[in-house]
This record gives sequence, C-alpha cells and structure tokens, in this order.
Amino acid sequence: MDLLTLLIWFSSLAFVYFGMSCFYSDFIISEFVRYNLAKYRRATGYLQLLGAAGLLFGLYFNAGVVVCASTGLFLLMLAGFIVRLKIRDNFIKSSPAFIFAGLNLYIAFKTFYTYF
Repeated sequence: MDLLTLLIWFSSLAFVYFGMSCFYSDFIISEFVRYNLAKYRRATGYLQLLGAAGLLFGLYFNAGVVVCASTGLFLLMLAGFIVRLKIRDNFIKSSPAFIFAGLNLYIAFKTFYTYF
C-alpha cells in the first residue's frame, strides 16, 4: 500500500466518523450551537459522509472522483478552520480542521498529478 492510498483510507475513515458524529454526538451537536451554525450540522454531516464515500469509490474506480471528493473536503475543512478562528478558538482547538484541510488538499494535488 502506497502513501497516497493510506492517506485516502485515513481521511475517508475519519470523515465517516466525523460525519456520523454530526448526527449522534451530543458534543458535536453542542459545538455547532456554539458556532451559531446549528442549522448546518446535518448538511455538514452529509457532506462529510459523501466526501468519505467519494474518496473510497474514487480510489478503486475513478481518480477524478478522488480529486473532487478531496477538494470538497478541503473546502469544508477550510471553512471549518475559518469558523473556528472567527469565534476566537485558539490554534490548538482549530488545528484538526487545519490538518484535515491540508491532508485533503495534498490528496487532491497528488492524485491529480499522479493520474492526469
């Protein structure tokens, strides 16, 4: 298994967890209230699950889907990072969104340049 495949699996499994947490985790539900974005919680969960599925589907069937899914997850996590900064969370609290944004940006670029 090469590094790109490992990172795609890691990101997709993480986003399955994060996406499901948007529906069932009391902590995540309260965080969306704290962000003043409660009405976007379910949409965020669906987008995370869709991105995770796109990464796995694309890994085995179509690299273009990986590029689209990872770009979407990058944008979602970039928005999450900006929200965290806007509500004045410190960098440590904001770092998971920043790290996952960077990870998915890397996946998008590496997949694009490897397969296209």
